[in-house]
Amino acid sequence: MTIAQPVLRWHAIGRRKTSVARVYLTPGSGKWDVNGRTLGDYFPRRSLVQHIQQPFTATSTLGAFDVKGRVDGGGQTGQAGAMRLAIARALTLADETHRKKLRDQGLLTRDPRAVERKKPGRPGARKRFQFSKR
Repeated sequence: MTIAQPVLRWHAIGRRKTSVARVYLTPGSGKWDVNGRTLGDYFPRRSLVQHIQQPFTATSTLGAFDVKGRVDGGGQTGQAGAMRLAIARALTLADETHRKKLRDQGLLTRDPRAVERKKPGRPGARKRFQFSKR
């Protein structure tokens, strides 16, 4: 009788604006799967790809993990920020020694900025109607 080997897989959730990202890290060769597509295919802007890979470069683990991610909501920038936070959180679960490096670069802090809600009686969140003297 063989004993099943435990699967090494770390899961974390990241949020940014109205986007939510679920990330699963497994030790591997650095393959990316974001909503069934590759990283460069899903995020065509190079700056967003570098933004997402920041936790790996900070911990010198780029290419050491296979990343499977599911992102939903918001736009490209929000989804990239959510992926970055989820990857950083998953890396701390994988190895607690990464926490200090990630914390020093501010990669474990959720960005609280979001769109302000529209107020009743106003055309936008802060916009006023045009003033008329007469």
